[in-house]
Amino acid sequence: MVDPDILPAVAISFDCTPLRSVPRLDIPLDASPVYRRRLERMQRAVGRHGTRNTYYLTGGSCTFRFTNEPDSGWVRFTFEGTVLTDDADAKTIGSDIEIALALETCDWLTQPAVNWLQLSVKHAVEAEFNRYIAAGDLSRALERLAREQAASDAAGGYLGMNL
Repeated sequence: MVDPDILPAVAISFDCTPLRSVPRLDIPLDASPVYRRRLERMQRAVGRHGTRNTYYLTGGSCTFRFTNEPDSGWVRFTFEGTVLTDDADAKTIGSDIEIALALETCDWLTQPAVNWLQLSVKHAVEAEFNRYIAAGDLSRALERLAREQAASDAAGGYLGMNL
């Protein structure tokens, strides 16, 4: 029997960028196409939601497991977009994320189920972001960005190769 703690029913991962920490959103002329598209999406997020209490999630993955078999009975979605928090950055109040089916091992999966699961991803990500906040990851991310900004300011705006 497989230990259920090893294979969670819902596994979520993402990278988080507080939008208020992004000093510039202009796109460098030599930006790669992938980096250019990411900055364009972040520009749209700032235009739509502003920078206060908004966090941009990238590299997001949400896997739902429907069986205890590790090699079958699961679906994985990818996501990217904005999560919004209350004024105290203590609770998620909404999200604006793009969700796409990436992989699946369920031969019984139907399109209505995919549509329902995409809505479930949105709710699961919002719940996971509350866990992220509670674990202190958000405050550590903000502290790290503040340290980097202070080091950049102390160096006259330059920080190594990150110019």
